[in-house]
Amino acid sequence: MLLSARKVETAKPGRYVDGRGLMLLVKASGSRSWVLRYQIDGRRRDMGLGAWPEVTLAIARERALDARRQIAQHRDPLTEKTKIKMLLFRDAAAALIEAKRSGWRNAKHAAQWVSTLERYAYPAFGGTDVRAIATESVLAVLWPIWNEKPETASRVRQRIESVLDYAAAIGARAGENPARWRGHLDRLLPQPAKIKPVAHHPALDWRQMPALMAELESRDGLGARALAFAILTASRSGEVRGATWSEIDIKARVWTLPPARMKAGKAHRVPLSDAALAQLDEPLAPNDLVFPSGSGRQRPMSDMTLAAVLKRLGRHDVTVHGFRSSFRDWAGETTHFSREVIEAALAHRLRDKAEAAYARGDLFEKRRALMTAWATFITPQNF
Repeated sequence: MLLSARKVETAKPGRYVDGRGLMLLVKASGSRSWVLRYQIDGRRRDMGLGAWPEVTLAIARERALDARRQIAQHRDPLTEKTKIKMLLFRDAAAALIEAKRSGWRNAKHAAQWVSTLERYAYPAFGGTDVRAIATESVLAVLWPIWNEKPETASRVRQRIESVLDYAAAIGARAGENPARWRGHLDRLLPQPAKIKPVAHHPALDWRQMPALMAELESRDGLGARALAFAILTASRSGEVRGATWSEIDIKARVWTLPPARMKAGKAHRVPLSDAALAQLDEPLAPNDLVFPSGSGRQRPMSDMTLAAVLKRLGRHDVTVHGFRSSFRDWAGETTHFSREVIEAALAHRLRDKAEAAYARGDLFEKRRALMTAWATFITPQNF
């Protein structure tokens, strides 16, 4: 009689046959493992197929079927198994990072992978064969940081999962991924979002934006103008601080950001209102930064420079990034511009894949009208 998932879970110590040589061994300790008994060239062999619950009944049957296929080809599964070269987790991670490096937007992404794995995963099983890494191994890494650093822990889990998926793809390990979240670790760990709510960037109420811009325009300095430019274009701080004169076309009144500088990895055109253009100096060399630090035209100002401007204005309760939310709220509540136009102005990807497939243009002229309306609202004295 074939085994059932329930029988596997509740069986008492002993040996239970599933059929065609597949057996479940239950020890007195309660641990359960799978064994395939077969015969080849007149010799009887027993091959371990893994331990329950990492290896479920369905997985055990699948592995047994693969072994029988090898036997049918006169290949000994145990011999084939030992031919697989040992691959250490650390080496698998290095190979994956190198394979993915050219597809990442910048070197910082690779550095973050290396940093998190070196700090959390490598001390636990960096020198371990990927075949020997089980759920217990992964949990030993995640438990100490899951409640304290949920965002970091979630990234560590995702990266461990990716490394083990890579190892499986090249044939260095088999079976379920012990770092898989859905249907596996989500049964053992609390949801990260329930541990610590996602912290949104503090934003200023859109009704207070004209007063803030009036205060900002009374301030001298490149930092104040960079912040004003960021607000007027609804752009991210890094996009503004990294802007070069080669990206700015004053005559066409457009700022074109290349894919490498965009979060979505896609080129983005920003229409420039009169108020935005008023924040710019006379153009310099193409490679010079529009808003450089005080130490040179090629060195971008720090993000802290913009934050310091807000502090000098007494705005300790808002962030630079939060002004994008102020713009979004204003546009959604007071204008008739469509959601697609507003999201395009923020360089957001459309979440609906079907909708995104038909959105071929960038709605530039409609966005120009939107940004002009935004500038008119927050700097009425300039219009």
